[in-house]
Amino acid sequence: MARQQGFRRAPRAALVVWQSVALSAVVSACAAAPLAAVAALGPTGARAGLAARGAWSAVPVLLLTAPILARLLWSGHVVGTGLRRRRREHRTMVDVLGRPAGSVRVLAHPTPTAYCLPGLRRRVVLSEGAVQTLPPDQLAAVLAHEDAHLRARHDLVLEFFTVLHRSAPAWLRSPSALREVRLLVEVLADRVARRRTGPVAVARALVALAGARHPDTALGASGEAGGLRERLALLAEDDAPAWLSAAMYAFAAGTLAAPAAVIALGLGSMGA
Repeated sequence: MARQQGFRRAPRAALVVWQSVALSAVVSACAAAPLAAVAALGPTGARAGLAARGAWSAVPVLLLTAPILARLLWSGHVVGTGLRRRRREHRTMVDVLGRPAGSVRVLAHPTPTAYCLPGLRRRVVLSEGAVQTLPPDQLAAVLAHEDAHLRARHDLVLEFFTVLHRSAPAWLRSPSALREVRLLVEVLADRVARRRTGPVAVARALVALAGARHPDTALGASGEAGGLRERLALLAEDDAPAWLSAAMYAFAAGTLAAPAAVIALGLGSMGA
């Protein structure tokens, strides 16, 4: 999927596809052991075996399924608490050192930088270098980009995929998938900024901020966050045709329905 670059023209639909694939993988992994046990016992054996052996029939299933759930929950706890703690600490620092400018905090730093800290007490942060270097239209594009991140809660999307990435065994992880999701999130914010200020202002702002660094807990407009060349190329392209987005949403729905259908068939065979 990460090689299907045409999907980037419909970033919202592409993110839905990635989420549906990830969710179906989790459901399939958790349901594999119970369904295998049902298949091994057979229709009549499943009824008689589960009824006769009671809790003992569930032990092998739990031994296979519990580690998957435990690893997923532990990864969610570690990633979630770590992100929120570091964001809280950085937000406090920004509030102390930053100069308020409306809803934005401006840090006294010469390098042009822009990023946002999501959460309940969200912040948009600019450096003095960005305020002094970027003309009004480019500065508006940057603010529109960061506002799009905050309003759509792109941080939660990235957190979801980061949890899945870290909870998966090393041999199953796909760094290219995580990079693609990060790129799609940036493309979504670029599209919002493009609608508000035009593609030229967004492109020039991205180039001006290329290489700027920001905390790994923040979301930034800089090219470092995800393929600058790809984002610039996508700014010049039209949105994907409606049929492509519709096909991607249909694929996402089918991907989610597939494991549910398999589970229903398995349960049906037990009751047959």
